[in-house]
Amino acid sequence: MKINARLKKIGDLVEANSFCLDVGCDHALLDIYLIKQRKMEHAVASDIAPGPLEQAKKNIQREGLEDQIETRLGPGLEPYTKDINTIIISGMGGRNIIGILKAKPKVLKQIDTLILSPNNYQEDVKKYICKNGFYIANEEFVRDNRFIYQIIVLKRGERRYTKKEYFFGPVFLEKKGPLFREYYTRELKSREILLSMLPKNYYLKRLQVKKEIAMIQKEITD
Repeated sequence: MKINARLKKIGDLVEANSFCLDVGCDHALLDIYLIKQRKMEHAVASDIAPGPLEQAKKNIQREGLEDQIETRLGPGLEPYTKDINTIIISGMGGRNIIGILKAKPKVLKQIDTLILSPNNYQEDVKKYICKNGFYIANEEFVRDNRFIYQIIVLKRGERRYTKKEYFFGPVFLEKKGPLFREYYTRELKSREILLSMLPKNYYLKRLQVKKEIAMIQKEITD
């Protein structure tokens, strides 16, 4: 069964013998990949909508993995049970991801690992999670068709980060590389366009955008 580059990269970042809850399971393609790669014995594929979950069940049955992948219907972290130690959320807006985690603070205190791939507001996601008992253990960029996505692995623990580290990601700053430069070159262009469109009386917003432009220029040219 074919899996896209983003889901494959997420799967490759899952630790062996984890027990994952895949929130918004995308037809359970990731869960099937994880089991077939022998990363784990069991996984939970969940979704808020019956339609995608029904397709997930069909895919699981087609691969003969009904005994290893359980499907659960429910919003956000509602399908969580205490045997799960890793939560995966991918392909959603960053603020939606924060909302899902905020809704179940007790769950957040019980798990060991979060693997997140927000479509936007990545900085906000990192700040929220890191202020609630996690640190950024790993970060990866992945190209999937014409898009470049961030994947963030967070582990239970405490670390302090600077504004720059939250903005770029502390691990990204250490690794850099071609995808880092390409991603932030795009971010630079979008901020330059935004600055040109902002009214002159938006002093604080213009100042913020100018600071971000300067930060990005420095990191992609160093």
